[in-house]
Amino acid sequence: MENRPQWGTRAGFILAAVGSAIGLGNIWRFPATAYENGGGAFFVPYLFALLTAGIPLLILEFTMGHKYRGSAPLSYARMNKKYEWLGWWQVGIAFVISTYYAVIIAWAMSYSVFSLNLKWGDDTGGFLIGEYLQVAAPGEVGGLVPSVLLPLVIVWAVTLGVLFKGVKKGVEVANKIFIPALVVLFLIIVVRALTLEGAGTGLNAFFKPDWSTIADGKVWVAAYGQIFFSLSIAFAIMITYSSYLPKKSDITNNAFITGFSNSGFELLAGIGVFSILGFMAVQQGVGVDEVVAGGVGLAFVVFPQIINEFPAFKELFGFLFFGSLVLAGLSSLISIVETFVAGVQDKFKVSRTKAVAFGGGLSALISILFATKGGLNFLDVADYFINQFGVALAGLVQVIVVVWFARQLKPLQSHANAISDVKLTGFLGSWWKLSLAVITPIVLGYMMFDLIRTNIAEVYGAADGYTRIFTIQYGVVVAVLALLVGIAFSLIKWKKDTLELPVSSSKEVNK
Repeated sequence: MENRPQWGTRAGFILAAVGSAIGLGNIWRFPATAYENGGGAFFVPYLFALLTAGIPLLILEFTMGHKYRGSAPLSYARMNKKYEWLGWWQVGIAFVISTYYAVIIAWAMSYSVFSLNLKWGDDTGGFLIGEYLQVAAPGEVGGLVPSVLLPLVIVWAVTLGVLFKGVKKGVEVANKIFIPALVVLFLIIVVRALTLEGAGTGLNAFFKPDWSTIADGKVWVAAYGQIFFSLSIAFAIMITYSSYLPKKSDITNNAFITGFSNSGFELLAGIGVFSILGFMAVQQGVGVDEVVAGGVGLAFVVFPQIINEFPAFKELFGFLFFGSLVLAGLSSLISIVETFVAGVQDKFKVSRTKAVAFGGGLSALISILFATKGGLNFLDVADYFINQFGVALAGLVQVIVVVWFARQLKPLQSHANAISDVKLTGFLGSWWKLSLAVITPIVLGYMMFDLIRTNIAEVYGAADGYTRIFTIQYGVVVAVLALLVGIAFSLIKWKKDTLELPVSSSKEVNK
C-alpha cells in the first residue's frame, strides 16, 4: 500500500464524517424544510430518501475512496482516466463553498460575542443588515467590514492550523473535540427549550402531520434535496476521508452510522428550534407560522429575537447557540478544505504544508470578497447556484457515470463486501443497486429539470432586488467555472506511476 495518512481509530473517521455532514445548515435548514413540507408527514419521504439516496451514496463514496486510495480526482482517475474531470469538478465545488462558508462561521463567531451583552438590540434584522453587515446594493462590493474580517481571519487561522497538523493529529483530533462539544452544547439548548412556555405549541407545529402533502412530488424532491445536501455527498469530502481508512474497514456499517447520526442531529435540531419558536409565538401572541424563517434569517434575526425574550440567562443561551454554530461550521469547513488539499497533494506530489498553504490560502484570500458590504448578496447568489447547479448536478452525473458508463457497481460491491461486516448481498445488495441505478437518478434528474425550468421562468432573488445579470455573473458563472476548472485540471498529466492502483487494493479486487 502506498504511504498514505490514516485515521488513528475507526471512531475518528466516523466523527470526522459526521462532523462534515453536521454543518451550519443542519441547525436551520432541516426544521424549516420539514415544517414547510407537511410537518410530521415529511419524515416519510425523508426516511425513504435517506435509505434510497443518502446511505447508498455514502456507501458508494466510502468504497471508492477506500478502494482507489486517493482524493476524489485520483480515485476517479484510477477508476477510469476519462472521468478524472468529475473528481476535479467536485473539488472545484468544494473550493467555492469554502470561500463563503467561512464567512458564515465568522458571523456566528461575532454573534457569540454579541450575545454576551445582547448587542443586537430589539431590531435584530436592522442590526444584522444595517449595523453589522452594512449591506450594499446587489452588485456593489463596497468597502471591507472590519467586524466581519477579524473573525474571518480567526476562522481561517483555526482551519488552516488544524489542516497543517495533518489527518491524524489535526483533523481527527479537532473533530474529537468539536463534535462532542457541539452535541453537548446543543443538548443543553434543547433541554432548556423544552422547558419554555409554548414549547409544546412549537413541537405540535413541527410534528403534526399533513398527510395530504405525501402525494405532492415537490415534497419528495425536498426530502431528497435535504438528504443530499446535508450528508456532504458529491463534493469530494467522503471520497477523500475514506481514502484515509485502514485496509480492514467496515464500509457499509460506517455509512449507516454516519447517515443515521446526521439525521439524528437534524431531528434534535428540529426539536430544539421549534420548541423555541413555539415560545416566541406564545410570547408574541401569534401563530408559529408567523415566526418561522429559513436560512440565515432564522439564525441571525429570529434567534436573537427569541433570546431577547428568554426569561433568564439570555446571554448564556445566546452564547451556547452561536457557539454551537461555530463548532458545526468549523468541523465542516475543515472537511471541505481537506478535499482540495488532498487533490493538490496527489496531483502535484507536493508536501501537505505547501498544499494547505496554496489551496487553503487561496480560498482564504477569495473569501475576503464576502467580508465586504456586498458580501451577503454575493454569498446568497453563489450559495444558491453552486448548491443547486453544482452539488446536485454533480451528484446526478456521478451516479450516471459510475453506474451506467463506468459500470462500477459490481466491482465496488465486491470491494465493500470484502472489507465490511455488513455485506451488500441478498436484499441489501439489490436495494443498493436499485437505489443507485434507478431511484436516485430519476429523482435527481427531475430535481434538475424542475430547477432549470424554475430559474428560466423566474429570477432568483428578484424580491431582494437581484437582476438576471447579477445572478448570472455571480451565480451561474461561478457554478460553470467550477466545472471548467475541473476539466482544465484533468488535462494536466499525473506524475509517473501515480495512477497505478495500490497493491493491496488490487489484491482485494482479485479475491
